[in-house]
Amino acid sequence: MKENPKSKLIRRDFFKKSAAGIIGFFGGGHLNIALGSQNNFKKPISPTDSNWSVINSQFILKKGITYMNNASLGMPPINVVDSVRSGYEKISKEPLHGKHKLQDRINNNVMPLLAKTFNVNKEEIILTRNASEALFLQTLGIVLKEGDEVVLSTQEHPAALKPWVHRESKDGVVLKYVFIPSPLVSKRDVIDRLMSAVTSKTKAISFCHVTRGGHKYPVKEIANVARRKGVATLVDGAQAVGQFPVDIKNLGCDAYSASLHKWILAPAGSGFLFVRNRSKNYFESPFDLKASTVQSYFNPPGTKDYPVRAAVGAALNFIDKIGLENIEKRCRYLSNHLKNGLKKMKDVKILSSDNPKMSAPGSTIFEKSNLDALESVKIFEDKIGFHIDEHQRDGHNAIRVSTHFYNTTSQIDLLLATLESI
Repeated sequence: MKENPKSKLIRRDFFKKSAAGIIGFFGGGHLNIALGSQNNFKKPISPTDSNWSVINSQFILKKGITYMNNASLGMPPINVVDSVRSGYEKISKEPLHGKHKLQDRINNNVMPLLAKTFNVNKEEIILTRNASEALFLQTLGIVLKEGDEVVLSTQEHPAALKPWVHRESKDGVVLKYVFIPSPLVSKRDVIDRLMSAVTSKTKAISFCHVTRGGHKYPVKEIANVARRKGVATLVDGAQAVGQFPVDIKNLGCDAYSASLHKWILAPAGSGFLFVRNRSKNYFESPFDLKASTVQSYFNPPGTKDYPVRAAVGAALNFIDKIGLENIEKRCRYLSNHLKNGLKKMKDVKILSSDNPKMSAPGSTIFEKSNLDALESVKIFEDKIGFHIDEHQRDGHNAIRVSTHFYNTTSQIDLLLATLESI
């Protein structure tokens, strides 16, 4: 029996409309991803744009938007989006069994991969919702009494300061703030400034690995000096992990908090807390007074967001396939391109160091005369659809541009041209 020619036309029209719908849903140019070719790329051989185009196609950013605010929230690739969706489907179809399957994946796959990525023991690390939660856990958990001193820099994120202010009010802990200039003068200067505030009453130093403005602190050197003085080191790594390789064991700090939904590109609402096994006696558990392991110290009971936590593995695999060393080179290549353009503008002051030992690869902060940083965020979005951020901190009226590997030099050129025209 012959098929009706009209039915062929109807079916052909259906497939055309279906394909158009898929392309529309994924923002155009992402049909190959929708049909299952996620992560179908090779490690880039150089940091130039042409070597990253296939990797950049793994994202579904809405057409007309250029995203340069990765230091606030990362842009997950499609394999991470699919993993979260799949996790919620498992729980929706089989609530109890789906939950158990996700828990097994987290315990048997995600946690070992997380520990391997940052070179720690699996027993020393727990998942959290973000760096802020991890910072609260480590700050509220460290054993301190009235009159004990804690040294902080003036460049800490508000989320890192808030729990310390709570300890100051509740427990009578003395907070000593140390001014650190922008850009950083040198590694030695940072170490000397922080250590000059240490006294016999100092119990901890709390500081960023990378600040909100992209300044990179010498964590290992600070931790080494502090350890000899019997002082605990608590590090905020929210802006570090994912920009470059981070070997926490080698850093030597006692605790390390981080977000995974920024530069690692994991789902929103994911982070971790690391506490070194040998350092757990510095802390007491807010959940279990009989706790004996790092995980039981800091892991609150109750149901977690299992689909999000399970999808952390997809993000780590994606980053691992590219290589953190390659990501660091690419991010540095892009930020150098931005800085070179900014240097040509007489009314712009760059606050980020050119020295890779003192600046993170991806974030750049700068001031432009007579341009309010907060207003500039809206100007760039309205004029050219660029998402950036302000950095009105530390006495600066700065603009922050955080470029990740999926940005391009042509996008940076457009940003520079627009900045010059304002």
